[in-house]
Amino acid sequence: MNIFKRLFKIGQAEANSAIDNMEDPIKMTEQGIRDLKMDLEKSLESLAQVKALAIRAKNDVEEYTSKANDYEQKAMIVLTKAKNGELDIKEADELAKEALIKKEETNQQIASAKEEAKSFDESVSTLEGTVQEIKSTIHKWENELKTLKARVKVSKATKNLNKQMAEIDATGTVSMLERMKDKVQQEEALAEAYGDLAKKSKSVDDKLNEATDSKKSTAENDLEALKKQLGLKD
Repeated sequence: MNIFKRLFKIGQAEANSAIDNMEDPIKMTEQGIRDLKMDLEKSLESLAQVKALAIRAKNDVEEYTSKANDYEQKAMIVLTKAKNGELDIKEADELAKEALIKKEETNQQIASAKEEAKSFDESVSTLEGTVQEIKSTIHKWENELKTLKARVKVSKATKNLNKQMAEIDATGTVSMLERMKDKVQQEEALAEAYGDLAKKSKSVDDKLNEATDSKKSTAENDLEALKKQLGLKD
């Protein structure tokens, strides 16, 4: 009996590229474990039945051995009675012979029961090994399932995060931010340019005012004339 027929679905799916077309791997693994537990239940039932047969065969050996001893004892008793004159010798010989024939038949039954008991014991040993192997496999896959569930959670979280990042870039958010940065830099440059123009404009106005300020020019001429009149200037 191949105890891993159902488990093979899990192992094959894990190694085969067809895993991409499978259903939820967690559900598949859980189903595989349930199938294994069903196999375990059947194996335990078979083990119990074979153990019962082994016990019965051993009981038969004991029963047949006791019966064979009883026939031998009876043969000895009738011969003893014949010796003591309590029973006809010829009759005693016939009875003793029948008892010994029965003993031989019982010995054959003992040998057959022993063979059966040996065969059942071997089957019990094989089934016990199978049961332990299934239990070990179930334990292994239950641990694998825990790890698988954790890996699925991490992979889903990573996938969602990467998807969000991809969607952010796809919707042009990054490009928009770059444009906003360029626009700010352009506004800053424009402000600086207006500042420079303001400085240059003010400087030209000052020069024009100086060149066209007639009042200032007249006052200077009057000052020069007054100084000459007072003898303050040659």
